[in-house]
Amino acid sequence: MAHTGPLKLHWWKAEPNFGDAINPLIVGHMSRRAVEHAGPRRADLFAIGSLMQVVKRTHKEPRESGEKLSVWGTGLLNPVFGHGFLKHVDVALLRGPITAALLTLEHNRFGDPGLLIDDVLPFTGTRGDRIGVVPHYSIVEDAELLAFIASDPAYVLIDPRGDPSDVCLRIAECAHIFASSLHGLIVADAYGVPNTWIEPSGQSWLKYLDYAASLGRRDMTAPLALDDIKTHKSVPIAYGDGIAAARDALCDSFPARLKSLAPVAA
Repeated sequence: MAHTGPLKLHWWKAEPNFGDAINPLIVGHMSRRAVEHAGPRRADLFAIGSLMQVVKRTHKEPRESGEKLSVWGTGLLNPVFGHGFLKHVDVALLRGPITAALLTLEHNRFGDPGLLIDDVLPFTGTRGDRIGVVPHYSIVEDAELLAFIASDPAYVLIDPRGDPSDVCLRIAECAHIFASSLHGLIVADAYGVPNTWIEPSGQSWLKYLDYAASLGRRDMTAPLALDDIKTHKSVPIAYGDGIAAARDALCDSFPARLKSLAPVAA
């Protein structure tokens, strides 16, 4: 039988967060179902986000229904201790190998679902010569950042708190992206826009390094300081094979039981 209700997805809603905002768009595209927000114990799926610690906290015991939560592309923000919760969830795919290693899971395919955003929101425009800066949402109004962007008309601030479709397409039309927003980097990769990690003030580096390792991205070992952007030389993406492998892993691993069984309209 076809699913008749929406897929229940958990994502962080406490703050306007770009990665969280594109989560239901991508999951809806993959499942061909409506998507609604649900609490951790009611959710069918965790996808985008550094939320494995939430999975641990809420799934120390099996669900009363006996049905397991599915995890697809989720990562860790910090190490967790004790992995007994994993027997209560189905891990279809993790964001990266650092998350897998910290959970002592021997996985060899990884991917962040944000890499599929160009399938949901194809870019049909023309790429320009502007240089986009996508800060983490917590520092969008930082005085030093705003002064830097105002110093040169080549730079454009892309506020990750905006409408997710608009944010994605503004990233896609840039010649280069500098981002402290993880999904600023991921969306740029999805659209083939060269991009550089800049200092994520107050943020753990684990999620960035986890993502970089998932692609074999060797240029992303440490963030660039804001002051060094003007002398940074843009180079084409050299890890396209890693992006393609992650996209394949994401498409292959999406839980079949969560997909609509209804025929796709012609």
